This record gives sequence, C-alpha cells and structure tokens, in this order.
Amino acid sequence: MRYHLSLMKSWSIRVATLAGTEVRIHLTFLILLAWVGWVAYSQGGISAALGSVGFISSIFLCVLLHEFGHVAAALHYGIKTPDITLLPIGGVARLERMPRRPSEEFVVAICGPLVNVFIALLLFVFLRAVPSFNLEFDPLSGSFAQRLMQWNLLMVAFNMIPAFPMDGGRVLRSGLAMMMDYGQATRVAASIGQGIAAMGFFVAIFMFHPFLLIIALFIYMSAGQEAAMVGQEEATRGLTVADAMVTDFHVLQDDARLGEAVEVLLKGSQHDFPVLDAAGRLAGMLTRTRLIGALAQHGMSHPVRDALEPAGETLDSRAGLADAMQILRASPLPGLPVMDAAGRLIGLLTTENLGEMMMVRAALARGGNYSKQAGS
Repeated sequence: MRYHLSLMKSWSIRVATLAGTEVRIHLTFLILLAWVGWVAYSQGGISAALGSVGFISSIFLCVLLHEFGHVAAALHYGIKTPDITLLPIGGVARLERMPRRPSEEFVVAICGPLVNVFIALLLFVFLRAVPSFNLEFDPLSGSFAQRLMQWNLLMVAFNMIPAFPMDGGRVLRSGLAMMMDYGQATRVAASIGQGIAAMGFFVAIFMFHPFLLIIALFIYMSAGQEAAMVGQEEATRGLTVADAMVTDFHVLQDDARLGEAVEVLLKGSQHDFPVLDAAGRLAGMLTRTRLIGALAQHGMSHPVRDALEPAGETLDSRAGLADAMQILRASPLPGLPVMDAAGRLIGLLTTENLGEMMMVRAALARGGNYSKQAGS
C-alpha cells in the first residue's frame, strides 16, 4: 500500500534507516500492541502477553519485509522510497513516484507479495521436519511458525485484492495499461476497486464487523484518490513547470528576523517563503509551520536562518509538470522552488496554485474554451 498523508509522518516515530529509507512506526500501531498485550495478559498472564505481542511483532516484521520488496524493485528502476510507515492495517511505502511503464509497475507491485510467498515457503520447509505438523489451515492456533506461515499466505491473498491501494489493484492496472491508455486503465481499475470495497462495506455492516468496515472505506477512498491523481497527471501532459508556477512571490534574506516574515505573512496570501543567502543562493524554505513554531519558542527577533527547512528538491522550469507534481507530492514541503537554466530562483510550485490551475482548466474544458494559454 502506497499513499501519502501529511499527518502520517507527524504521528509516527523513526526507528531506523535502511538503504536510504526511513522505517517509521505510527503511534496507532503501538496502541494496537498495547491493546493486544493487555487482552492477552488479562486472559493468560505475563507469558500470554509476551507471546501475543511477540507474534504480532513477527507479523509486522513480515509486513516490513513485504514493503522492502517494493523498495528493492522500485530502486531497480531508479525510484527511491523516502520512508515506510507501519500502521495497524499494514505498511505504507511512500515511493517518489510510480513507474509509468506497465511492466515496471507490475514488477514493483508483485515483489511485495512474492516476499510473503518466499517467507511462507521457508516456514513450510521448516515445518515439514516437525513430526506434529499438519496442513490444517487455522491462523489462530497451532505452533508459532505454523501460524506465521498461514498469516503470510493471508497477507498475499489480502494484498492481491484487485483494488487500490492494494498491490492487486496496481497489478490489475498494469495489465489493463498494456491494452488501453494509462488514464483509462486507472479509471477502470479504480471502478473495480470501489465496487469490491462497496461489497465489503455491506458485508461488514451485515456481519457487524467494524475493522472490515474501516478497511472497506479506506479502499473505496484510496481508489478514488488514485483515479483523481492520475486524472490530474493526464490533464497536465504537455505542460511544463513554467506554465503553473507562481511568479509573484516574496523572498526573504537569511539574516532577516522572524518579525519581517510575520509582516509579509499577514499582509499577503503567501504562506511559505524562499530564503536566499548573502550570495543570492537558495538557503532553504521558511514554511508557515516552521515560522509559527519558531515564533512561539524564540520570538520576533529570532533570525530566519535558524528556522529554515532545507531546500532539498528544486524544480527546473522546463521540466514536465506531471513529473513535477509527483515530486511535489513526495516532498514534505507545500511548495518547491523553481530554478531557471542558470540556477536562479524564478518561481514557486505550490499545491495550492496547482489546485487552482486544475479547477480553472476543468471549468474551461466544461465550457469548451480550453486552451493551454488559458490554463497557464
């Protein structure tokens, strides 16, 4: 499962960095472990609690390995993965972008479940040497290794549901994209996923199953988001960053004080400010979140340079807008600096301005008055 939510990172803690990918644990996952431990303790004491927490942790280790299957496949195609977050419903690997070639998307999507198949096969080989082993499928009883093998098989079945953001949804789209346009393939796959989610929703209501209800709602919304995201990318094909960037913006110097930034913030609609050093080079971005936090801690006279977000990714004004949108979605910043061929700052590409541009283009398209110039 791969999607980006701004609150995900703020509600998670980093536990490690492996091969350039941060591994983060969401606080709700820790709550799940605590709840499982408490229930097991109340029923069987400390040994039962330790066993249950250990088993759940082992399952999520397999989930983490599953996500690193996606990471390795994506890296093979030059796509980095900034972070993986473990949630109670599974893992979320935040890829910089999804590959556009159907064959590449298929490989990236299928490599996660293949990791679980490999783990299950290893456990099966181990269990074949145990005299008491039987093939009865019951993931809630049996030995530790037998239950873990069965849960890995369940993970494969669950992830191969043909619905976004499950791996099966991306496998389905990659197959459809070999026969039709990528945007159309996404719409068809998203519709199939939402249909499956709707059926799951009614089953969950009939069975009074809250967890299944949450999963069904999550899949339904994610499928719609995927279709909308790809629709935006398709609508911006042929446009460059220069067609969508903000050119009327305020720049701060790194020796300015926070009070100056507050004055500009209150007088205009700009929320995030590029900051230049004494040589005119980009030093970083002062976001509204950083500005408010620094004000609360240090006051108006604190220097801007001490509250900067690193500039990190910058955009070339000549780059394709669809590719730039993917970079912006993967960035923790709400806007990215745009540079010209000489490396000078000439604009900002922000999520807010992109949204406004898309609304204008959609309105013009409905009225039959669309042109590239009108959308610029």
